[in-house]
Amino acid sequence: MGGCVSTSSRSTSGSMGRREEVSPRCCDFGFCGQKRTKRTFSDHVIALHHLPSVPNRVFTNGKSRSSCIFTQQGRKGINQDAMIVWEDFMPEDVTFCGVFDGHGPHGHLVARKVRDALPLKLLSSMDSCQSRQNGSGQTCFKGSLEAADLEKDVSAEERLISLWREAFMKSYKAMDKELRSHPNLDCFCSGSTAVSIVKQGSNLFMGYIGDSRAVMGSKDNNDSMVAIQLTVDLKPDLPREAERIKRCKGRVFALQDEPEVCRVWLPFDDAPGLAMARAFGDFCLKEYGVISMPEFSHRLLTEKDQFIVLASDGVWDVLSNEEVVEIVSSAPSRSSAARMLVDSAAREWKLKYPTSKMDDCAVVCFFLDGKMDSESDYEEQGFSSATIQSYHSGNAGESDDSCHRSEPSLQRNFTVRPSEECEGFGNGRPHPEEFEGNEDTVAGEDQNWLGLEGVTRVNSLIQLPRFSEERPNP
Repeated sequence: MGGCVSTSSRSTSGSMGRREEVSPRCCDFGFCGQKRTKRTFSDHVIALHHLPSVPNRVFTNGKSRSSCIFTQQGRKGINQDAMIVWEDFMPEDVTFCGVFDGHGPHGHLVARKVRDALPLKLLSSMDSCQSRQNGSGQTCFKGSLEAADLEKDVSAEERLISLWREAFMKSYKAMDKELRSHPNLDCFCSGSTAVSIVKQGSNLFMGYIGDSRAVMGSKDNNDSMVAIQLTVDLKPDLPREAERIKRCKGRVFALQDEPEVCRVWLPFDDAPGLAMARAFGDFCLKEYGVISMPEFSHRLLTEKDQFIVLASDGVWDVLSNEEVVEIVSSAPSRSSAARMLVDSAAREWKLKYPTSKMDDCAVVCFFLDGKMDSESDYEEQGFSSATIQSYHSGNAGESDDSCHRSEPSLQRNFTVRPSEECEGFGNGRPHPEEFEGNEDTVAGEDQNWLGLEGVTRVNSLIQLPRFSEERPNP
């Protein structure tokens, strides 16, 4: 949850989504250089309220053909993390994976909204590319290039990378624009990270903002497993991020009681103290250097590459890249890997930071060979058919209509004293929040977001701006 640190009581909402069984319908529109089917893109794109029925789309604890995902609520209240694996995202062996870590009073709603809408916007951007390329008669969509093809026409892969870069940029921009104008979701002081990947054949495309992270487990020349970090934590202590924020009149400094954690502050108020340089939402800071433009990267996968782990900072704050890869690679079954990783993170929170609140954890383990264990592994993880069915029936609570529920009552008695500006960017790691236990669930009265209460270390926000309640409508 990349939490916050101000004083408020937060809104509540239902839990996460569900897994659907494989069906022949999904992403059946063609690509550049392929024969177009009768379906148009507008036929394919599904309204948000129909998303739970999309086949091969997993967004709650469970597994798919090639992945397992798991999330556990921390001790700050409602779980603000969201995750998704969407197989058959497009034809030609394309899979979409994402983890989204919300923060602020409505961070859980922002994260879920991004989880649902961002993949569709990415599809829309690629369809625009397809239409444009079809008009020029070019072939632009080849999932994986054979060695001979690569030698003959390197520009084909270059065009593919360029198209995905454009699609990621456009979809992230459109996502943030939708959040700004959403009638029922206040994102002024709430937001979300995003780490999203698309695997198309042997090509891996990544777009990300905030401090959620992607790490790959791969084998070296000695056949030993090594960790390869695929993304960069986009925090305000990165020199280029700090330079942009200061150029836009935002301020970057750390508090005296957490000198290793640089934050973004308004020029006229010691708020909100955002601990990341890029995010969806957080519109109180969008004029002062915080952006939603993603970093984009491409990687050509090899047979040595085994799996990719996407996770929120609730995992990375207590486990190193190497520890994460070791835990996943040593899991007794692939379908148990995500849950084992979250359980390990929970134990580390309790051991390393016994006086801090455990953060929410969300994990996607995506196995690159496309193989998983048998269905019996659900029982190994405790995912009985009844449990899975309960996730299905509980999905209604995550609908977009929940965005209007219970507005937080902001308390104004929280004060912050700024410290000196950060010297030597990138020198520290965050320290976790106050921890009060390791149960999978929290009692109903604790379901409000409590990220601004208790020990206030390494929350994503420090304090809500004094004018946040009186802000004019956009």
